[in-house]
Amino acid sequence: MSHTNAPVQVHHVVTGRTDGHVVVLSNSLGATHRMWDANLPALEEQFRVVRYDTRGHGDSPVPPGPYSIDDLADDVVALLDQLGVERAHFVGLSLGGMTGMRLAARNPERVEGLVVLCTGAHLTPASGWHDRAATVRADGTKAVAEAVVARWFTPGFLEANPDVKASSEATVAGTPAEGYAGCCEVIAAMDLREDLPSITAPTLAIAGADDPATPPPDLEAIASAVQHGRLLVVPDSAHLANAQQPGIVTAAIIKHLRGSAS
Repeated sequence: MSHTNAPVQVHHVVTGRTDGHVVVLSNSLGATHRMWDANLPALEEQFRVVRYDTRGHGDSPVPPGPYSIDDLADDVVALLDQLGVERAHFVGLSLGGMTGMRLAARNPERVEGLVVLCTGAHLTPASGWHDRAATVRADGTKAVAEAVVARWFTPGFLEANPDVKASSEATVAGTPAEGYAGCCEVIAAMDLREDLPSITAPTLAIAGADDPATPPPDLEAIASAVQHGRLLVVPDSAHLANAQQPGIVTAAIIKHLRGSAS
């Protein structure tokens, strides 16, 4: 995997316990660090929480592409270095989970415990990601916002929470087109299946039972391929399982990371 870009200084927010183990939270495609809001209060009681916006998203820079999964991992290493953090727990959803898997395989000395949510080691077909990138470059991220959010939450949840639907669609539509498209191409090119057996960090793979984008078998494949993996399937949740079922997901993250802290 080629390094096409120098690391970017990603926008980040640090909260929680100054004396706690560091946990880094990494967002999904089309989201920002705010996607973890519902999980924060409990995490902040236990950890020093570092949230950031993936390059091309939120308030982070949008460097010219192409990007690779290694670039996204490099950005995290640069962030840890900037904060003076040697080892951290890493929690990532979807694109964030892919970043975490690559980081844990490539820089095992930096990752203490790993939680990957609603993600996959290899998402096919690549053509679908290239098509989405082309759509967004032509028509902007607003063109895909409704379809994306329809996968983030179950239909019943969206119907019952029109405010969440509206704010989520606004977040996707607010993502820079080139940043979104560049990260679509990261996913198109990415195949982490050979990385998984080398991941030594204790890994919790969390699936949304109703996730159409990365269904439970994708997470089961990760949990069974890494050296120390466990699977949790969360009922009544789609692709943003952390936001639809924050109680279940946050408790599982804390339990796993407290168990893997050295």
